[in-house]
Amino acid sequence: MLSLLICAALSVATSLALQYGAGVDYRVAPLAGLAVFAVVYFLLLRFVMKRVAEIMESAQRDIQAGHTEKAISTMKQGFKYAPWQFFVKGQINSQIGTIYYLKKDFSAAFDYLQKGFVRHWAGMAMLAVIYMRRNQPQKMVETFDRAISAGKKEDLLYGVYAFCLDKIGKRDKAIEILEKGLKKATRTEILQANLEALQAGKKMKMMAYGDVWFQFHLEKPGAVIKRQTRAIQGRRKIVRR
Repeated sequence: MLSLLICAALSVATSLALQYGAGVDYRVAPLAGLAVFAVVYFLLLRFVMKRVAEIMESAQRDIQAGHTEKAISTMKQGFKYAPWQFFVKGQINSQIGTIYYLKKDFSAAFDYLQKGFVRHWAGMAMLAVIYMRRNQPQKMVETFDRAISAGKKEDLLYGVYAFCLDKIGKRDKAIEILEKGLKKATRTEILQANLEALQAGKKMKMMAYGDVWFQFHLEKPGAVIKRQTRAIQGRRKIVRR
């Protein structure tokens, strides 16, 4: 990273200048050099992250206005700061990939999400779903596991993981993931209900998460409502009898 190189160069230059130019004790000069390194790095980090934040805020306004392509173009401007700080490129890739995923452009989303930031758990979960769609279950599991390592307390993540496992016929593994989520997640009500459903041989119900669930495109709101309507109608017929 350029910021580290600049900081290191200034640190060494400061240390040498104080020791050989100003006659400062050889034990004190390196400490001063380290102080310069820390201060300059902090200032560079603050400058770069401020610029990246401004770009992302501008992109967010574009998204809210419905101009997704413009938002993506705006986000790409942040790539110029990638050589200056760690993880900037990965975070931007995750954001762009998420936008494409929400638009159901899964091919474009994959290209960005696979280069995304591992701590962006939602993006990682979307990447895992794409692997499932591509019939690559092992890749799906590996990606979900990486997502959980970054989002241990996110109950929705465990739910999405379990839902996908159940969808590919691995119900026992799905139950294990929900049990793990009950121990780690901050909210457990929906996880508990879905665990009981799977144990009873029933399907998971994720609609309680609302729009944040439907953004993964694993179910359509209309399809869920139709299933619920059929279930209600079925119960009414039983009552009439």
